Amino acid sequence: MARGINKVILVGNLGNDPETKYTQSGMAVTKISLATTSVRKDRDGNTQERTEWHRVTFFGKLGEIAGEYLRKGSQVYVEGSIRYDKYTGQDGQERYFTDIIADEMQMLGGRGDGGGGGGGYERGERSSRPPRQESAAPRRQAPAQPPQPAMDDFSDDDIPF
Repeated sequence: MARGINKVILVGNLGNDPETKYTQSGMAVTKISLATTSVRKDRDGNTQERTEWHRVTFFGKLGEIAGEYLRKGSQVYVEGSIRYDKYTGQDGQERYFTDIIADEMQMLGGRGDGGGGGGGYERGERSSRPPRQESAAPRRQAPAQPPQPAMDDFSDDDIPF
């Protein structure tokens, strides 16, 4: 019998700085608020924007990385699964919420726009595939063009993996 699929892919911007807390066992739990915006035209040709806000939670090493490198306004790609939960408030009312549990994260954008412009990360210290990396070395150019300098000015000690 086939199993179901619960997969979410989001690309958006952080609405606030990440909030990182640690469990009693020392595991990082980082929460962010991620905004995704879609644009469409209505019948009259006017542009309509709709922004959705998503609660995203990172655990473990991925939570540590998200807490350290993401900032308000950062653009990020997140893969994960959707989780619905409920709790009873102090007033006795049941409240429902939806979280995205992140399994993978890719920081987008450059240093100037708060993105971080770097590697991809997966939840867990061991993964079935290596994290994506961007080379700091210049790319080969056609002989008529001068070589481009490296875009990143950091040492290997700055890389979080």
